[in-house]
Amino acid sequence: MKILDKYILKTFLVPFVATFLIVLFVLVMQVLWQTFENIAGKGISMPFILKFLYYTTLIITPQALPIGVLLSSIMALGNLGENYEFAAAKSAGVSLQRLVRPLIFLTIILSGINFLFLNNIYPYAVLKQKNLYLNIKKKKPAMALVPGSFNSDIPGFQIKFEEKYGEEENLLKKVLIYDLTTGKGNQKVITAERGRIVSEEGSRYMTLILYDGYYYEEHVNSAKTLKKKKKMAASNATFKEYEFNIDISSVSGDGDLDKERHTKNFMMLSLNQLKDTIPNLKTSYDETLVLKSKNIFATLQAKDLYQYPDSLRKENLDVDILKNFDTKSKIQILNTASTKAGRALSSIKNNKSSIKWKRKNLNFFDTEYYNRIAFSLSCLILFFIGAPLGSIIRKGGFGLPMILAIAIYVTYFFSNTFGKNLAEESSITSFLGSWIAAFIMIPIGILLTRRATKDKGIFNLDAITQPITNYFKKIFSKKEA
Repeated sequence: MKILDKYILKTFLVPFVATFLIVLFVLVMQVLWQTFENIAGKGISMPFILKFLYYTTLIITPQALPIGVLLSSIMALGNLGENYEFAAAKSAGVSLQRLVRPLIFLTIILSGINFLFLNNIYPYAVLKQKNLYLNIKKKKPAMALVPGSFNSDIPGFQIKFEEKYGEEENLLKKVLIYDLTTGKGNQKVITAERGRIVSEEGSRYMTLILYDGYYYEEHVNSAKTLKKKKKMAASNATFKEYEFNIDISSVSGDGDLDKERHTKNFMMLSLNQLKDTIPNLKTSYDETLVLKSKNIFATLQAKDLYQYPDSLRKENLDVDILKNFDTKSKIQILNTASTKAGRALSSIKNNKSSIKWKRKNLNFFDTEYYNRIAFSLSCLILFFIGAPLGSIIRKGGFGLPMILAIAIYVTYFFSNTFGKNLAEESSITSFLGSWIAAFIMIPIGILLTRRATKDKGIFNLDAITQPITNYFKKIFSKKEA
């Protein structure tokens, strides 16, 4: 290795190690601050807290690595420009491409390390951290429920609510519950305006009290005969207060904080495992759509609408169907139609929520698969933004480079998060949602690299102002003549 390459690598690695460790520390402390409320005061020993921090550090490392590469590349190339080392290298016939060549190879290696981290160590760390965190929260079961998303930690139930409040955080707003205890799918749905969780430490039951709600249950699968299926397609009722107990003995804290109870989360799987899981989820989703549509078809008894051929229709029937019946029959027909329409509407609303969640769950796996690949290239993408930017601004240190690095990474991170959210909501494809940040940043990197190679600034203001200046000069010269 030549002396120049060693010098360039040293100029890059010294700030890289410092910035990487600083960023890693800040991000880990942020996660610890967010989860401290659920850890503190629950009798958790220091070794388990240190273990939690260790797993968190492994999870945060793939995020801190691109920031370190971006900031150190701006600082390293900025220092070289500020100390006129670029000018000395160019006067000796060394081009910018030759100068940063060792850094490009190093960044490619760092991108490979980031990919191996995301594919192997990251899923393992998420598995360990999530299970440790959930086991800690099970010291108080009500703390395990998170607002804004479906909670599946309690077996046999999917629970969603908008807000959790109160001194003990056991009061809920806008509650939606899918009761899956029958093992035959989503047949029972409960909604309520408010709810309250009552639980005692060490008890195997958690009591859930709901207020001002609605209860809906389908009986088609539970009925044994076809006649019963037709008579009892579904039942529904409203209530002022509804109370029931949930058996949490299988998930309540038993002192074993290292036990792995959750292993199927999409973040806990490697790329090969995600690739094998996604086709099964897609098949399950398609089967759910077919099953729900058949269920609505059976509830409406749509197959009986054209039971007789048109050739057997009576000639003297009125076009207005209801005029062919007496008043009592009309009332009965309208009541039956209203009941079936309301039942079908409720079924569609409930099916819509469950199908939407099933589709979103599939999108989680699909987006995670593409995002692992896209994010592993973030080190390389951000280097080709930071390196030319540093050579253009010719400013080292932590001042201006830090501001530029934060602005660039925030843009990259939020565009990546925005794309993932759109993909998870099925607004765009999972591939596009995962790669949208790269599609935004790659043209910027190419533009900056070209301008740095030609020794130009970020913006060529003369290219904008010169034509305007020449235009006015022509006008005034004509007036003077």
